Amino acid sequence: MMTTLKVERKVVARIPTPGAEFRMMYYTNNRDEQEHLALVAGDVAGKENVLVRVHSECFTGDVLGSLRCDCGSQLARSMEMVSKEGQGVVVYLRQEGRGIGLPEKLRAYNLQDLGYDTVDANLLLGHDVDERDYEIAALILQDIGVASVRLLTNNPSKIDGLRKFGIRVTSRETLESLITNENSDYLRTKATRMGHLLNLEELPESKPPGANGTGPILQEVLAHKNQTGLPFVTLTYAQSLDGCIARTPGKPMRLSGPESRAMTHGIRAVHDTILVGIGTVITDNPNLTVRLAKGAQPQPVILDSNLRFPLNANLLNNPKLSPWIATTEQAPKERRIALERAGARVICLPATSKGWVDLPALMEFLAGESVGNVMVEGGARVITSFFSERLVDHIVLTVVPVVLGGMRAVKHLDGLRAGCPRLINPGYQRLGEDMVVWGSPDWQEAQPD
Repeated sequence: MMTTLKVERKVVARIPTPGAEFRMMYYTNNRDEQEHLALVAGDVAGKENVLVRVHSECFTGDVLGSLRCDCGSQLARSMEMVSKEGQGVVVYLRQEGRGIGLPEKLRAYNLQDLGYDTVDANLLLGHDVDERDYEIAALILQDIGVASVRLLTNNPSKIDGLRKFGIRVTSRETLESLITNENSDYLRTKATRMGHLLNLEELPESKPPGANGTGPILQEVLAHKNQTGLPFVTLTYAQSLDGCIARTPGKPMRLSGPESRAMTHGIRAVHDTILVGIGTVITDNPNLTVRLAKGAQPQPVILDSNLRFPLNANLLNNPKLSPWIATTEQAPKERRIALERAGARVICLPATSKGWVDLPALMEFLAGESVGNVMVEGGARVITSFFSERLVDHIVLTVVPVVLGGMRAVKHLDGLRAGCPRLINPGYQRLGEDMVVWGSPDWQEAQPD
């Protein structure tokens, strides 16, 4: 049985500010350990149509003046408007990051720097879009004694949240936001995906697709497929400072840190398929899940020219997403039969002169299966082959601060079709101890040696 929520006013102190003198009221409650506050100007007890702002804590914006959001400017503007009116209330709720807390908000910022908007970043971290609750705010306003409020907000759900708990909201007062180059996309997302009442005409144009992070994954897939007829390919892998993905071939090695792994799972979650080579399956026996992020499980695709896929592999334990194994006509027929009996889908494709699966043929096959995008995770032969065939549309590379002196991620490209592409609109982000680099290869400028 849930305990009835109660708030208790513990301390009140006079707080003179440049605009007006407030009384700061400190509240505790029996639901959480947060210290919720109210700033009260003038005599509001029993008054109708009191100007009220219910503000959720934003340490980065309120205290540090961060330009990533409009929170700090909204708090300052609210206090200014209450001061000008001569009476009113600013309720300060300690529910950072729309209720997910400061550490998770910072992780969401990292995902936003990789191209996700604030909504998708929260979802990829396993949170709801907005986890705030306004019952404590309603109880504080009832304790202060206001009869009805004019609510300073651009968020209609905040009005509903207060009315749900008995607060009479007579009108909404528009709250202007400080628009910067850093927060314009954030404000646009609030308006288009969260229903905030903002004037989009005042916002500058959004950043071009591909200007940062994994934005192209979400924004350019359809255009790419319409233009080429092939799926959009994102290549991701982690390497050491000296360009190695393992110390010894055939021995598994976890390179990236937990923050980078969570990012990788988030990228998986926005792809239709995830592709690895048979060497990765034999060495790591992966599940290729999205357990560290929120989203759909991508279809596993395995490059396996000779059908060495183990019958006890973890990928065969998911009956809803049995692996697709891309092989060649030269692969042993009995192995194909055994793998199909185990639940795998075996796809026979043309072979290259080296006997490997022909990657352009595989991409055409996936396009015929309505696959819009593919995430490629390697290993070394797969990474090199996708570069050689110019099939990489976007790269997300995690560089780990260690020197291995082992197996290099990319083999020699001399003489291959790939040439030496540079990244268009490269971006960089530190995640934990790792450095993530992303961008799109400029194949038009790449010339073979």
